[in-house]
Amino acid sequence: MNEQLKAISELDRVIHEPGRLIIVALLWGVKECDFLYLLHETGMNKGNLSSHLTSLEAAGYVEIEKTYRGKVPRTLLCLTRAGRTAFDRYRKSLKAAL
Repeated sequence: MNEQLKAISELDRVIHEPGRLIIVALLWGVKECDFLYLLHETGMNKGNLSSHLTSLEAAGYVEIEKTYRGKVPRTLLCLTRAGRTAFDRYRKSLKAAL
């Protein structure tokens, strides 16, 4: 197997899925954001976004915190240290593959 194919086969499958890649890339640029920001920026519906966030949380890449602003529920999201490390590795692997 040549080096490019090997690099592609070793890409992190959790991040590589297009919806999750968009989420991780958006979270990369901020300390934290709320669910509505991601909903607006990704153009996904609530169920799809929630599903992707659940996968990222299960992998340890995203931290989800449920809070309230007054009486209004608010969901805050941020990349974990493991998520930032995984995204760095993913970007380097993708660059090597291309």
